[in-house]
Amino acid sequence: MEKSVARVLYGQGTSLNLTSRKIKAVPECVFRIKKLSVLQLNNNSISALPAELRSLRRLAELHLGNNALKELPAVLGHLESLKKLYLFSNQITVVAPEVMGGLHNLVVLNLNHNQIQRLPPEIRSLHGLQHLSLLDNQLEEVPAELGQLTSLTELNLTSNNLSGLPQQLYQCEELTKLYLARNKLTSLPEGIWALRKLQVLDVAGNKLFMFPVRFHLLPLRELHCEGNRFVRCEPMSAVQDAEVLSLKELVARFVLLEDRIRSSLVHRMLPHYPALTALAAAGSCCELCLNPFLTTWLECVHFISPKKDMKMTSVRVVPVRALLCSYKCLNTQGHSYYGEDPSTVSVSGEGSCKQERDQNSGGD
Repeated sequence: MEKSVARVLYGQGTSLNLTSRKIKAVPECVFRIKKLSVLQLNNNSISALPAELRSLRRLAELHLGNNALKELPAVLGHLESLKKLYLFSNQITVVAPEVMGGLHNLVVLNLNHNQIQRLPPEIRSLHGLQHLSLLDNQLEEVPAELGQLTSLTELNLTSNNLSGLPQQLYQCEELTKLYLARNKLTSLPEGIWALRKLQVLDVAGNKLFMFPVRFHLLPLRELHCEGNRFVRCEPMSAVQDAEVLSLKELVARFVLLEDRIRSSLVHRMLPHYPALTALAAAGSCCELCLNPFLTTWLECVHFISPKKDMKMTSVRVVPVRALLCSYKCLNTQGHSYYGEDPSTVSVSGEGSCKQERDQNSGGD
């Protein structure tokens, strides 16, 4: 080991490899290598990092995988030049907020195979982070602040205990790969179509019933969704309830429709009423007629073929959630939407279906 350090020290090297040296602490002589940019300490028995590590001001890449760390050492928060940090296969249970706050230049963070239960909101400080991996931990939730990592291109949350995801995740518009397999997800937040660069999505081994609205608009190249509880369709007849819209809903639909006309009085005056503008922003539109609505709609489902509708291969038909504005649209002939109710029995005039939970496959 001393020879390796001396070779780098006197040879003006910038990379030091101390992998698999059975060391329990970082040798003091390492801190004398002021130009060190890459330090590899994988496969040792290191349980702590000394404060002297902060003297390595040019350190850009630190490998500490397969050691005995139980938390993120505080000194890491002082390594402002650090761009890549690998901490996989340790015993980490806590991610200290103050450490996150000091890693402004971090691009890659690998925390795979630890025992982390939560991430602090301070993760928002990692503005330049592009790759974040927490495979095989004990996460039960992820903070909404994750959505502030707008440079993120790859996120791996496979094999955790997640039952839900924050809506803010879709603010990470640079995401190209999203791994969520083997969690406890029953749904994905609406708005996933905002991830316009997403190419790989893995949600296998969850408890999903269907995909969110406009899911089929994603530019996916790979979709892994086997082992969920997707609904299946069996034709049946059903009786529809009387459709009665509230006065608020009727007015809201009128306002939303008029707001589309740039020359209308409503469109010109709406900006002067912030509360009304915010309310209108929460509206959506019918998948069939494209007319707007606010809070009253029909929960529907349609079954898409990723091969046909998303130009993909090797994925069977999957159910996608759809919202229709009225029974009038639902009863229109020539479409493939089916109504849904809480008992999992669909109600539709033309082409109704019964939905059964499929726990063994990724589609029908």
